Amino acid sequence: MKPGPFRDWRAALRRGLAPLSILAAGMPALLAAAPAGADPFPVAVLRTLDKVTARVATIEVPVGSATELGSLEVTVRACDKRPPEETPESAAFLEIVETKTGEPSKTVFSGWMFASSPALSALEHPIYDIWVVDCVKPATSESGTTP
Repeated sequence: MKPGPFRDWRAALRRGLAPLSILAAGMPALLAAAPAGADPFPVAVLRTLDKVTARVATIEVPVGSATELGSLEVTVRACDKRPPEETPESAAFLEIVETKTGEPSKTVFSGWMFASSPALSALEHPIYDIWVVDCVKPATSESGTTP
C-alpha cells in the first residue's frame, strides 16, 4: 500500500508543508469520529435579574412558548444539553422582544445562550439580565413542578 501524501510528517516537512496543513489533512477523519452533539430537552431553566429591584428569579419556560418579564417577552426556541458522559453544557436558543407603549416591538436578543459561559452571548438590557441555567424534562425540573 502506497503511503498517502501526509502519512509521513517528516517527508511533508521536507517538502515545506506547514505542520498545520499536516493536521488539516487528518481533520475529516477526526470529525467523523467525534461524538454526537447535545440532546434536545423540552424545558429551559432561566435565571433573571431585575437590576432596579435587585430581584433574582428562576423560571422554567417550555420550548416553543413565551413568558413575560416586565416589558420583555422571552421565547425559547430550543434547549439542548450534552449527555452526562461529556463535558457538561446546556444551551438554549432564545428570542427576546421588548414592547414599549406607543412603539413597535423590537427584538433585543436572538441567539444561543450557554449555561457555562453566560457572558459569551448575553442580553444587553438596562433593566434585565437573563441567562440559561439548565435544560430539563418537566418531571425533573429544579422546582419539582411541571410548567
